[in-house]
Amino acid sequence: MQSIWKSKGEKLHTRNIKITTYDYDGQRIIVEGFLKDDRFQESYSFTGEKFPSGAIHHMAIRLMVNCSNLLIEDIDVDLISVPREVCRETIDCLTPIKGLTITKGFTAKVKKMAGGKKGCTHLVELILAMAPAAIQGFAAYQSRKPADFDPDREKMILEFLVNTCRAWREDGPFVEMFKKSLHDMQKREKKSYHSG
Repeated sequence: MQSIWKSKGEKLHTRNIKITTYDYDGQRIIVEGFLKDDRFQESYSFTGEKFPSGAIHHMAIRLMVNCSNLLIEDIDVDLISVPREVCRETIDCLTPIKGLTITKGFTAKVKKMAGGKKGCTHLVELILAMAPAAIQGFAAYQSRKPADFDPDREKMILEFLVNTCRAWREDGPFVEMFKKSLHDMQKREKKSYHSG
């Protein structure tokens, strides 16, 4: 019997989200995200409007993120292609997230500040996809070379990882190993401080 997944019909739509992180000045990173919805045929909305094939949503968000605390210092939004001119009124809907830290509770705060009738569902979806990607970009930034032990940074990393997935569950082996490593490094730091 043929798998249902192999018997795909005509391609109707794709949504692509692309997120890239760049070093900015050695203390901050730029996280750039794009969301693009393409339709492969003409379409009609329930209002009777006709839309040509091609990009129906295409937008970009750029975040300036401080690497010492994952604070969003600046934000830029670009509405490259939207289905209606009224959509352009949402260009500033994410401005209130400037000053937020990417940490637990970020999703709820963004939805409260910019979700629903206050903003654009596609911009909110993109910014929410960018938050965990910013964490990965931050990790790539931090891990380019061996770093001196920084207990505050290590605790921040642990806060981000705990209970984000099964591998990093609070009672799992990776968290236990990370906590032990953190504890051992703190003991070595104290010992070298007192012997020096």
